[in-house]
Amino acid sequence: MLNPIKPLERAELPERDRPILKMIGPGVVMAGLAIGSGELIMWPWITSVVGAQLLWAAAIGIFLQLWVNIEIGRWAVVTGESPFTGMARVIKLTVYVFVFVVFVGKFLPGWARETGIALRDLIFGPGHDSPPWMWTAIVFALVAAILFGPKVIYTAVERCIMGLIAVIVAGLVYVVWEIGSVEIFREMWRGVISVFSFPDFPVDVLADDGTVRDQLTFNRFFGAVVFAGAGGLGNLYYAYYLREKNVGMGARVPSLMSAVHKHEVKERDTGYLYADTAENRRRFKDWFRYVVVDQTVFFWILGSFTMFLFVFGALAVLHPIGLVPDRASLVWDLASILEQSMGPFGRYLFLVVGMAALFSTQLGGVDGGSRIFADLLHTNFKFGRWLKLEQWYLVLVGTTMGIGIFSVWFFGRYDIAGLDFLFIAALMSGFVMAVYVPMILYMNLRYLPESAKPGWINIFFMVLASAMYIAFAGYTIYSKVAEVVAGQA
Repeated sequence: MLNPIKPLERAELPERDRPILKMIGPGVVMAGLAIGSGELIMWPWITSVVGAQLLWAAAIGIFLQLWVNIEIGRWAVVTGESPFTGMARVIKLTVYVFVFVVFVGKFLPGWARETGIALRDLIFGPGHDSPPWMWTAIVFALVAAILFGPKVIYTAVERCIMGLIAVIVAGLVYVVWEIGSVEIFREMWRGVISVFSFPDFPVDVLADDGTVRDQLTFNRFFGAVVFAGAGGLGNLYYAYYLREKNVGMGARVPSLMSAVHKHEVKERDTGYLYADTAENRRRFKDWFRYVVVDQTVFFWILGSFTMFLFVFGALAVLHPIGLVPDRASLVWDLASILEQSMGPFGRYLFLVVGMAALFSTQLGGVDGGSRIFADLLHTNFKFGRWLKLEQWYLVLVGTTMGIGIFSVWFFGRYDIAGLDFLFIAALMSGFVMAVYVPMILYMNLRYLPESAKPGWINIFFMVLASAMYIAFAGYTIYSKVAEVVAGQA
């Protein structure tokens, strides 16, 4: 059923001939992928429930993902190969795990649904009776138009997400300037430095009549820590984007082209290794410096900045009045409260910012998710050779959209909202990171040349990240088993 993985070939590491400023892109795309999940939805919702008490966990979550992404970038620079192919070299059966996770994830279209709802609210307000699945379909149609417009798919994704992030940052800075105060910044800072300060889980969210309408559980909190950043398989998209940017050995791997345009088809599933010569060592250090700068500035600093700007809004306008948004209307509730202090302009501004943040995540998610699914099928399965890589990508993008629209329609009948989709996705992401984070470290230590192997600082933080995600997975399994046992007692 599974194809054998070809050995890594020997090749010279290409020279970096462009300055870092002209190579901006992959880190920004990763930040755009992260903004619409934990940054906009989960952490503002948690802040509206418990205030700034848990912000230290958000800071730790995105900081640890910085090190995970750097190690993913290390593998991509040296080999130009997909991390999934590298993991298949270690344990072949992991392919089935990742295929299962990607497939199930297609039934959790939280970002598309929330983007569509934000668009509907922007035009008609929250009382409009048009169904969420219809607006989800509109969002997917926009995504398809962007992905299949140019010949090189990544070019469109990069430019679009850069534009969206510019809108998000400018809008958020203006909002914070209008509603901010020194005391709120102090409260945020106290929350960031109050490490291991916990509320008593679960924290009940009460309705107007005093009944419990929702809960912040420890599992939800831990899932939000996982999604403080890209989260789940999203971090692994970075290797593909570096390859598209011709970073390191990625310059030897063909770009993914749009199947709707006529072009010469070039494909390569496996990667390379360089001989450990003085010249290749110098070139590696040059490329790796770019990865560190790219991830530190654009993923960690930019991602943290936008996340805490969104949290600031929740801390300023929701938590003081005890308003915890409904699972299906967080963006609208924030926008409506802002209207009280900034007028109608404040409401529309935040709806635009929220929609841009959600759409950037949805665009990156459809592109990245379809890339990795196409790569997994084409590289590892015998039937994967039935279609070209770009054809698999086209099929999987269409399948993602069809399943997503159906899921919003189907689960909407059972009152499952966008926030529910995101917390379920976060739960799955914690499990999959418990698998691949230690494997990435192992791959880099085992397969890479001596000059490219991670140092003790990187190893320390990767071990720490692995321990956190494994602990998350273990605790989740334990708590679910305990619930079952308690229910049967």
